[in-house]
This record gives sequence, C-alpha cells and structure tokens, in this order.
Amino acid sequence: MASLDFGDELELLLQARFTLVILITQEEARAMETVKKMCERSKRPLITWDLGKGFQLLTEGNETLPNAPSPIAALEQMEKMEQDALFVLKDFDDCWSNAQVKRQLRNLAQVFKQRRKSILVTSCSHKIPEQLKDDSFITEFPLPETQELEKVLSRISQVPGAKVQLTPLGKQKLLQAALGLSASQALRVFSKAVVKDGMLDDRHIDMVTEEKRQVIRESQALEFYPVTEKVDDIGGLDILKEWLRLRQRAFTQEAKDFMLPPPKGIALIGIPGTGKSLTAKIIGSFWQMPVLRLDAGSLFGSLVGESEERTRKALLLAETVAPCVLWVDEVEKAFSFGDNDGGTSRRVFGQILTWMQEKKKPCFVVATANDVKALPPEFMRRGRFDEIFFLDLPTFKERKEILSVHLRKRNRLAKDFDLDKLALQCEGFVGAEIEQAVLDGMYYAFDESREFSTADVEKALRRQVPLSVSQSDVVNELRKLLLDGKAQSASFREAKDAKQSFVELNLELPLRDR
Repeated sequence: MASLDFGDELELLLQARFTLVILITQEEARAMETVKKMCERSKRPLITWDLGKGFQLLTEGNETLPNAPSPIAALEQMEKMEQDALFVLKDFDDCWSNAQVKRQLRNLAQVFKQRRKSILVTSCSHKIPEQLKDDSFITEFPLPETQELEKVLSRISQVPGAKVQLTPLGKQKLLQAALGLSASQALRVFSKAVVKDGMLDDRHIDMVTEEKRQVIRESQALEFYPVTEKVDDIGGLDILKEWLRLRQRAFTQEAKDFMLPPPKGIALIGIPGTGKSLTAKIIGSFWQMPVLRLDAGSLFGSLVGESEERTRKALLLAETVAPCVLWVDEVEKAFSFGDNDGGTSRRVFGQILTWMQEKKKPCFVVATANDVKALPPEFMRRGRFDEIFFLDLPTFKERKEILSVHLRKRNRLAKDFDLDKLALQCEGFVGAEIEQAVLDGMYYAFDESREFSTADVEKALRRQVPLSVSQSDVVNELRKLLLDGKAQSASFREAKDAKQSFVELNLELPLRDR
C-alpha cells in the first residue's frame, strides 16, 4: 500500500468484510491518525482498547463504553456492543501466547462477518500465530513518503523561534535524504538541526543522511554507501558505461510521461578483481541515487522465521528509499543451498526472487557474482535483470585506462609514465592486480626517498603472478559464459571480439570455437 492511499485501502478491506486486520507498524500514532480520518470519512465509529486506558471512542459520539480490564474482557464486551464499529486493539500481539485470546479472536472474526464490525490489531512484529493467519489480513503501515515528510518539515517551521531557510533544491534533497525515516525520526533530526545551529538549512542534508545511515544499519542486512566514486574512477567497460548512460534519465518524470518503465537491474559476473563491486557503487554516483548494499549473509538468523522477517524489512526499507541502487555483492556465497538449514535459504532466496519480479518502486538491483555455477538457474533468468554483463580480463586499451586512473588517484600525471610499455607488461592482469602493482611500485620508491617511475611499476608487475595464470582453469571456465552467449561483454560489442581477446591472452578456447 502506498502511504497516501492507506486509508482508502483499509476502507476497501472493511467494505469487503475483512473482519480481522493485523497492522504491522512501529508508528502507532501516525497509523491511528490515518485510521481515524478514514473512519470519519466513512462515518464509522472508531473504538480503541489498550491495557492502560481500556476502551476509548476516538470519533464523534456519546456512546457509553463498558469497562474491560483484561484482553478477554475486552473481546467479550466487543461482541456484546450493539453499535457497528472498527475496534482497534493496541499491543494485542502480547497476548498471542494465550490460547483463549486466539480462540476468541477467531470466533469474533467469523461472527462479525454478519455485521458491520471489524477488528484492527496493531503489532510491531510479523510473527502471527498460525491459527489466526487464515482468518486475518496482514498488512504493513508504510514509512512516510515525500509529501508526508514535507508536512513534518512544515511543523518545524511553525515552532516559535525555529528557522527553516532551505533553497528549493536544498528542500528537495533534504526530503529525499529523509526517505526511509519514520515521521518521528525525521522530526527528531530536523529538530536536532534547529537546536544545534539555530536553523534548518541546506547544510543539514548530510546530518539527515547520517541519521538514515544509522537507521539502515539497524536493519542488520542493509548498509548505506555514500556516493563518492565517479564514472572516471573505473577504466574500460565502455559497453557497460554506454548502457548506463542511456538509462541515466529513466527514473525521471519525463521518462514516466514517455511511458518508459525504469530499468530493473543488472547482474555483473566474471573474473574476481575486474571491478564488479566498484561498478555497483559508481552507478549510484552516475545516476545520483543512494546505494544500499544488501549483505545477504546477515539476512539469516537463528530463530524460526527471523530470516524471512529480516529479508522483508530490508526489501521494504529499500523500496522506501527508492529510487535507489540495491547492491547484492557476491550473491552466490549467500544462496549456495545446503540441506542443513531446514530450507531457510531457499525460502529467503524465493522471497527475494518474487520481490525482484513484482517490486513496484524503482529499486535498481545490481547483483555481483564470481561463480554463477553456485547460483540456481532461475536467479539469472532474463526478465529479472535487464542485462547480464560479463567483466573480462582488461584489453590493452583498458589496461592503459586503469593505469591512468590509479596514477591520477595518487596525484601523478599519466604522461610521466610509459603507459604503453606498462600495459603490455600487465597483459592478463585484472584491475585489482594492476592497482596493487602501482602501489607496490610506490613503496619501492618511498623506501629510497624518491619519486616512483615506470621502472618501479615494471618491477612490481614482474613479481606478481596474475590470477589468469595461477587460476587459469577458473578463468577459462568463466570466460566460456561469454562465448556461449550467456552474458553480454562489458567491453566488447561482438562475440568475435571476445574470441580474439582469448587468442591475445593465450587462453584456451572451448573446442567448438577453435
């Protein structure tokens, strides 16, 4: 449910005689405000019950409400009341262990189908008793979207002495940074900025971003990556870069008006050290989106249902932050199924697959993998990803670009080095190995208190044994994915170019391609 339509959706459920609705939310006050507006609009009495205050009438009326000091008494009185109403039971999930409460709830859910009565249970957890699942509709109250966060910001500006001096662009960025926070969390960080500096302005966007980073970290499976890398920080991969450039505006309103759907995601497979993880981070910078890293290993917990709950929360949070890049690194390590977890990994994997297929929000998924054989075939199926890119050993031109990138990062001029000579010498090296050679060369020069040179990098290259040599069988096996047409090269437009690259690097071709 979209946040702004929640009241309408709830009203539809009640009209359809859903007599037991379980609402998962940490924001009880905001949820109750929405429910109250829905009841006032539909002229439906709203009666709440909690262990502290008992029954309360939140809509207009003069009904006398009975005393009910216990959950069982509350359920009994609800059945006796004559007026049709929506009953909200707060914190009732604390009673899930009581067999009498569960039985009585099921009885009421069936009895109320004959009347205009319904029950809404608020809960902080998705752990619902099996006995209630068939009789209940479980939904989640979403985190606030931009319009609601703007109302929170407006409340700050109305506080005497509080100044809000945001530029139009600053306001837009501030609200975007606040996506993923609850209304109370956003109010707290906005207020903190006012108390700290006497006003809220464009300087505090980073403060809001940091608050969101902390909230995302608490999800246990997501990590917020600040966008620092740039497209120029990665050498080569021209085909992949062009693919990304063509979709740079795909998340704008202009694209929606053009009836162009946003891209779903890409899979980056290939040889370790070729820049898959760096590419995932760079996409966020290129498209000006936040990058969330999903640590698939952290999804798994020891308690029954805990893994599925963490997965659900992580994916929901990603959708709230959208548009964003959701980076799933080394996905094969998390979903290499075994028989020792009671099927948990398969259920979590299926949950993620379903979400990838059906997600409504623009979350661009970037999955990186070194060993696709460890992944179930359905994960790599076309339709879940817009494209599957293979990151190969860099070509001569790409090796020159990679050398230039790493020299520039160390404040050195590429023209001071013989890049052609170095690029020839590092044939068969992946990008990570080339970077390490540059660093090792710098250590040689630093030890002798002088500036490093081409000769130092050459010396470092001669001492390295590249992956294409030490693990040639693994590299050859991976490159067959490209020649078999199972992936698009991130560097070559045509398969024949990839075949020629095999020959240049003296790697074994599959028999049918010799």
